[in-house]
Amino acid sequence: MLDIRLIRETPEYVKERIRQRGGDHWMLVDQILECDEERRRLETEKQTLAAERNSSSKLIGQMMKEGRKDDATALKERMGIVGERLKALDALADTASSQLESLLLNLPNMPYDEAPIGLNEECNPEIRLWGEKPAIAEPQNHVELATKLGIINFEDAARISGSGFIVYRGKGARLERSLINFLLDTQTQENGYEEVGVPFIVRRECMYGTGQLPKFEDDMYGLEDNSVFLIPTAEVPVTNLCRDQIIKESQLPIMLTAQTPCFRREAGSAGRENKGMIRVHQFDKVELVQVCKPEEGMARLEELTGHAESILQKLGLHYRVIELCTGDMGFSSAKTYDIEVWAPGQGKYLEVSSCSCFTDYQSRRMKLRYKDSDGKIHFPYTLNGSGTALPRLYVALLEQYQQPDGSVIIPPALAPYFGADSISI
Repeated sequence: MLDIRLIRETPEYVKERIRQRGGDHWMLVDQILECDEERRRLETEKQTLAAERNSSSKLIGQMMKEGRKDDATALKERMGIVGERLKALDALADTASSQLESLLLNLPNMPYDEAPIGLNEECNPEIRLWGEKPAIAEPQNHVELATKLGIINFEDAARISGSGFIVYRGKGARLERSLINFLLDTQTQENGYEEVGVPFIVRRECMYGTGQLPKFEDDMYGLEDNSVFLIPTAEVPVTNLCRDQIIKESQLPIMLTAQTPCFRREAGSAGRENKGMIRVHQFDKVELVQVCKPEEGMARLEELTGHAESILQKLGLHYRVIELCTGDMGFSSAKTYDIEVWAPGQGKYLEVSSCSCFTDYQSRRMKLRYKDSDGKIHFPYTLNGSGTALPRLYVALLEQYQQPDGSVIIPPALAPYFGADSISI
């Protein structure tokens, strides 16, 4: 969440930055200020009355010693009224604090100052291209390729789980496992991440910590009356490993990676592309998470994005990097790069990784802090990115490396993991 002091001191600046995202979230700023003012007024009254009660307690004792029983009785009656008011103020202050926290949790992060201004994905500037589109006269899509090769069975998945799920068979399952091992080895052995294994179910407060709640609750798979959730991404459990902690400055940067399944209802995706593997409810992903000092945040975003790109470069897959404009940026993000891999069978680019710097927005929500060498406490920056998501990487691999006879070449970097250099009918 945003620093309440920043909102108090520069409300118009915060409004303008939030307004750049589109929508009406910026209107929450005035509500936050009103609620904060009321909460502070109540706290001030509480402190004044508590101080009066403390001093009066001593005065009552003194009056009793001096034989001034009538004065002491009158003061006791006054303190009874003060006590009742303090109880009422406690309840009012708690309500105001809860309201303020709710408003802050619903206010998105501010885009960084140089973010491209725009309303939607059409306004996202292309930053760079890598490689070239493969020359394929009549490309088949991944559904056709996978079905003919017998490596994926979409009918089986639909029969046991419904639409939006995948069953890998034989070499298809081996290819997925090979990709996971390749991704993890690259990030741990070459890019310096520590691998962690995390639970796939998290508590509700963890979802608040990384910003999935309250905004995206309808897209999540909740259990036990939504007190816990199946994870939508490893970002949630991995980043929350640091929640409610004060770490040492010397521990930064923290660099973690994990492979997990991800579960998403995609409740708001009606009418969007969902054929085959492109948009599914369960998929595997290797996630990259970094926690760093604020002054390093944007440089580390460039580094993290490069770590995700290195996967596609090793596999020889053509891709592009775009920067998200203010209107297309995620709720918690201050700056985001999307990496989009070319899918010839779709005739378009598919997002395979989204790399973001969240500034101190997530660390404030999860009470993650660090202590510097002078003993001062700060909120670190958090970052994450997919390194990468499996289904669309799988799609690009099949479609970019398809051959005229229906076989698919396995890139040299992946072949040792897979145990062969192609998949054929």
